Amino acid sequence: MPNTPSTPGLVAGRLPAEAIAENFADLHPPLTPHEAAVAADRCYFCHDAPCITACPTSIDIPLFIRQIATGTPEAAAKTIFEQNILGGMCARVCPTETLCEEACVREAAEGEPVQIGRLQRFATDTLMEKPHPFARAPESGKRVAVVGAGPAGLACAHRLAMNGHAVTIYDARPKPGGLNEYGIAAYKTVGGFAQAEVEWLLGIGGIGIETGKRLGAELSLDALKAEYDAVFLGIGLAGVNALGIDGAEDAVAFIAALRQAEDKAALPVGRNVVVIGGGMTAVDAAVQAKKLGAETVTLAYRRGREKMNASRWEQDLAATSGVRILANAAPKGRANGGIVLALTEDGPEGLKETGETITLEADQILAAIGQKLDAAFGLAAAGGKIAVTGAGRTSLPGVWAGGDCATGGDDLTVTAVAEGRDAAEDIHAMLTGAA
Repeated sequence: MPNTPSTPGLVAGRLPAEAIAENFADLHPPLTPHEAAVAADRCYFCHDAPCITACPTSIDIPLFIRQIATGTPEAAAKTIFEQNILGGMCARVCPTETLCEEACVREAAEGEPVQIGRLQRFATDTLMEKPHPFARAPESGKRVAVVGAGPAGLACAHRLAMNGHAVTIYDARPKPGGLNEYGIAAYKTVGGFAQAEVEWLLGIGGIGIETGKRLGAELSLDALKAEYDAVFLGIGLAGVNALGIDGAEDAVAFIAALRQAEDKAALPVGRNVVVIGGGMTAVDAAVQAKKLGAETVTLAYRRGREKMNASRWEQDLAATSGVRILANAAPKGRANGGIVLALTEDGPEGLKETGETITLEADQILAAIGQKLDAAFGLAAAGGKIAVTGAGRTSLPGVWAGGDCATGGDDLTVTAVAEGRDAAEDIHAMLTGAA
């Protein structure tokens, strides 16, 4: 008898393949040309547009939407890519509801913003079907090492290549892409988009990628500094904060396994799943556990819902997907195969337990309580990250850092892109004597 959502324990095949395929279909299907024209027509094309200020990469949003409205989506895409070379991925995964769309004048006036994210996807998808739109400057003779092929590293490498420098990207994993490839819910980036985007980005030329090389193992910072004219670190946060609960799994590893699985139905999932955490990763893990066929999925967060890092939209997505959100509940330990949660309250004196506990059945516990820097490699650190000033300058001359591993960011793909891009410009200025 095949497995079902009610099958006890941790098993695969809780749902038939057709149901899995439907559950993991594109979360936001692309707009048709007619739908894009209608959506673009809602934009006021504000002169002093608040959506631009709200975008970490400062894309000229009214301009690209006007270009869509006038029937030139390729021009719109180039407007986007000039600021954000990973605009295609950001259109899919950015929390636009708390960035550009939250700032939209239509949102303030009507409670319904212009669909900026979906319009951005419409434009970028159109241009990505064509040859790479940017050309390299003449060869500078300078060589730069980029460690980490995530959003920050890719954005940095592309901008450096545009400026005529030769770039080698090193990455510890078998595939480039970083969290875009390994850390985002499968229903947000379907069809192998992360790898297709990397291939498209490499169309600028002048960029080589070497995988399976980790800083501190196959690579040393001293050797890179000796070989290259500059080094950029976009290594992310590979360490995982420990939950301290026996048998708990890393939610990031769970998501990565889903992203790399050829047959999602073959992945085991618990009958009763409990996810600990309150951010985007926790929501991605919880929703996907439910989509794999778990009978019950509970997302437990130690503080109130209003303090969750996941946006309200993401919280609502979890709820409508069948995930129970249990706020003010902190993990305490295991009991009778389940998990014990202490109820909490957050008052003037901070977070404290009320003295009450509840026990949930849990065949699978996924921890999404944040990641940390494995090592700073001799660089000055602050707040558990590599300390940077200006456009990503570290304490070591000739070394820059950006993305999740560096101070100052907010752990978003779009912010990592901005930091990688800006560091590249600063590196270029240093290499050409303009700094």
